[in-house]
Amino acid sequence: MLAMPEINHIKKLRNIKSLSINEISKRTGFSWVTVKKYADEEQLPEERIVKKKGMMYEEEWGEIVIDWLVEDYALKKKLRRNNKNIFEGLQRLGFPGSYRTVCNFIKEEWKEKTLDESDELKEEYERLTHPPAEAQIDFGVTEAIEDGKTKDIHVLVMSFPYSNAGYSVPLPAENQECFLDGLKMLFNQAGFVPRKLRLDNLTAAVVKARGHGRETIFNEEFLRFANHYGFEAQACNARKGNEKGHVENKVGYVRYNFFTPSPVIKDLTHLRDLLFEQFQKDHQRLHYKKDIPITDLFEEEMKYGLALPESDYPVFKKTMVVANKYGEVSIDGELIHVPKSYHYGKMNLVLYWDTYKVVSQHGEMLSTGPRPYMNQAREIPWQSILKNWRQKPRSIVYSRYFPYLPGRIAYYLNIESMKFRKERVEWLLSLIVTHDIQEIDDRFYELLPGEEQFEEGSDDSTNHPYDVDWSIYDSLQPTDKSTVKEGV
Repeated sequence: MLAMPEINHIKKLRNIKSLSINEISKRTGFSWVTVKKYADEEQLPEERIVKKKGMMYEEEWGEIVIDWLVEDYALKKKLRRNNKNIFEGLQRLGFPGSYRTVCNFIKEEWKEKTLDESDELKEEYERLTHPPAEAQIDFGVTEAIEDGKTKDIHVLVMSFPYSNAGYSVPLPAENQECFLDGLKMLFNQAGFVPRKLRLDNLTAAVVKARGHGRETIFNEEFLRFANHYGFEAQACNARKGNEKGHVENKVGYVRYNFFTPSPVIKDLTHLRDLLFEQFQKDHQRLHYKKDIPITDLFEEEMKYGLALPESDYPVFKKTMVVANKYGEVSIDGELIHVPKSYHYGKMNLVLYWDTYKVVSQHGEMLSTGPRPYMNQAREIPWQSILKNWRQKPRSIVYSRYFPYLPGRIAYYLNIESMKFRKERVEWLLSLIVTHDIQEIDDRFYELLPGEEQFEEGSDDSTNHPYDVDWSIYDSLQPTDKSTVKEGV
């Protein structure tokens, strides 16, 4: 093929100087056929798709090799099959080709399209800032209702910018035990380990933040955890939350879509299951840019992740403690009585994300139980809520707080008559000053005003709301008290 200056010269001699093909051939030294082609024929670009040939492309062998390579890509380097292993595996399936054929195919179709030494993705993906199997992690704080009280929930959210998928787990705090155990839960929910994990400067993972020419220094326990799972940790610069903007948005998405209004839960395990179900449903929607279901993109992304390790990583923190003269040990800032602790000088305190145990240096178990923050909760401000309901009794059953009422009280207020509804709120207001809402529900029949007291000021004793036979209502409810609350 001639160069463009030579083609233009031939065109000029033919069209501008009107020379014959023979004359142009003599002057340029090119053959008559070549001159004829470039002088008189249109030189239009053609879209050519070169179809690769050979047994690796025309038969199923290439697909088998790619499947094996994708499968091995999730494993650590030492567990992956090399070219020889792949060739021997193909031979067992009846492969008629040579070892060199397999090596050339792997080099062309795999090694040149995956990560090189500089960790830049060469795969023919849409050029995004974030390649597949890269995740971001962050905490968000919200609340839920447990046992009629408001409980602060620290939600650990992991997002995948490539597919826009995400998962979250609720935790009681943001210490290292909660953080690492939360990561374990998230990896199990996703079904794989991301190759890179971007996070901000959490004290649970970072000793010194990145910035002013220095690199991030991670603490040893987090590095040990990262090495076990095989992911690369990437910390943001100090005060640069935009460097993990995807998970920042996902935290807000979780808060406004899954925690508004605050859900009623039995415990953190129950909430974890609810969040997992919510995300499974959320993954059915279309990606905001690619117009493809998130679940399809996430399945593709999983191929580039790391496999979950065979052995579970134990997360705990072990310290030495000494009891005071009252036999109390400080755990999470609170004094916990430990029986027999006065017999020992120093004891081992082992902290898990949700529980603790105190063990003597001889191995005797002295105390165990939930960590103090597991039971931290705030009372719902029922007094101010009831005052508002007294002003607008019609809005009671539509209020966001109505589902948080215990079973008997909710049933008691759910009545058509606005007059009786208001009177019942007045009765609750008179009790809430000296009793909490759960106590009122537990002692409901004992605290309920007598029929004669009510009839003295009633205009219609025949339709009096206190004439309800509550024993019949209770007989229809489950005997387990916790089940009654679930039905609200």
